[in-house]
Amino acid sequence: MKKNGKNGTKAILFLCTGNACRSQMAEGFARRMLPPGWKVYSAGTIAAGLHPLTVEAMSEAGIDVSGQYSKTIDDVPMDEIGYVITLCGDAQSNCPMFPRKVTQEHWPIDDPLLAISPMMVRTAFRSVRDEIRTRIEDLVKRIAK
Repeated sequence: MKKNGKNGTKAILFLCTGNACRSQMAEGFARRMLPPGWKVYSAGTIAAGLHPLTVEAMSEAGIDVSGQYSKTIDDVPMDEIGYVITLCGDAQSNCPMFPRKVTQEHWPIDDPLLAISPMMVRTAFRSVRDEIRTRIEDLVKRIAK
């Protein structure tokens, strides 16, 4: 697994459409769980703003993401990135070309904002949060090898 970007930096990017929910959650978990020395970024193909239910769901998991903010790919130091994880089909389809080879992985995770009913949105955020936590735990095990 290629982990290193420019100058041997270990940097990972979580990419989603709006950088409001899934990629923000992944950034929060990765910052907490990845070994020291990793730089963690999240971005969207657009910057839709950090969703308040993202902050709430992550807070319930003991992680404060309230200081994170919604970014686009233009806000990320692309020459540092060695690993990219897309979290939705749109981001996977529109993933930018990198100046060099990076390891890419796709996690098809449902958008919690598309919950069937407004009453289910909080539940959807919690479910997505838990799925992302499990995937980050698996990623950490693979990277630590």
